[in-house]
Amino acid sequence: MTDTISLFRAFIRVVEAGSFTRVAQEQNSSQPTVSRQVAALEEHLDTRLFTRTTRKLTLTDDGRGFYERAKLAIEAVSEAEDAVGRRRSRPSGALRLAMPVVFGRLRVIPHLKEFLIRYPDVTLDLMMNDANADLVEEGIDLAIRSGEVTDAALIARKIGMTRRVVVAAPSYLRGKTLPTRPSDLAAHDCITFTGVAASVHWRFEGPGPDGAVSVEVKGPVRTRNSEGIREAVLSGLGIGYAPIWHLTDEIETGRLVVLLDGYEPIVPQKTRAMIDFLEQRFAMDPKLSAHPVRKAIAPGKGTPRKN
Repeated sequence: MTDTISLFRAFIRVVEAGSFTRVAQEQNSSQPTVSRQVAALEEHLDTRLFTRTTRKLTLTDDGRGFYERAKLAIEAVSEAEDAVGRRRSRPSGALRLAMPVVFGRLRVIPHLKEFLIRYPDVTLDLMMNDANADLVEEGIDLAIRSGEVTDAALIARKIGMTRRVVVAAPSYLRGKTLPTRPSDLAAHDCITFTGVAASVHWRFEGPGPDGAVSVEVKGPVRTRNSEGIREAVLSGLGIGYAPIWHLTDEIETGRLVVLLDGYEPIVPQKTRAMIDFLEQRFAMDPKLSAHPVRKAIAPGKGTPRKN
């Protein structure tokens, strides 16, 4: 029974990953081993599940039908294990967790020691990348993302709340007229993120009748890495547009100044233990909540607003 279940699981992962090699890498195994597992399942079922070519794997008609039934069978096994409390009382196994680089460094990794003490049978494989990973293709159990989840096939849960701010270093602002409305950003150097198509348009919801506005920004520095944006802004290379969790104490200590106060940047709207754990921790983090952040006085020709 156990051997058959392992063959089912190997087959399911090959279907979802589309590659024997990728599944072998996930399991710290070899491509021939995974291929033999699928071949053994085909022999057991007395049918061919895949059509193999040098470039791709394609499910046969029998393979497509068996895939759906195999998933139901594995789910039934998991439910049976849960019914006697084996998984629910003691989570175990490898958890592949995807997250943005800076968010992981600043807001997740500092809490993981406590998580591993609480759940010693869990091992973590951290997938830190600013690009959204393909959850199915890369076999990811849980991903932390900001903004709106548009894929209806994903199960999403809000575990924190943050806001974006427009910030600059005093060294950049010195001798310049401070922007007082979004349109003023056109006269400034802005550090832009090239990881999304609309990265050069910053959107704001502001006071007055105009409501939401979209401003095209540009500057001498562009980067696909959010850490690069943070360092470029701190170095005085231009104005940045970032979630508040991206920062540590730079605003409170005056290393960065919040600009366009009154204009709010617009952001589009299976593993239970980690979700619950992070939700609790984020609720206690002031930079992942609605608590206000103390602002430093901005240098330059503009008159700073009194705090």
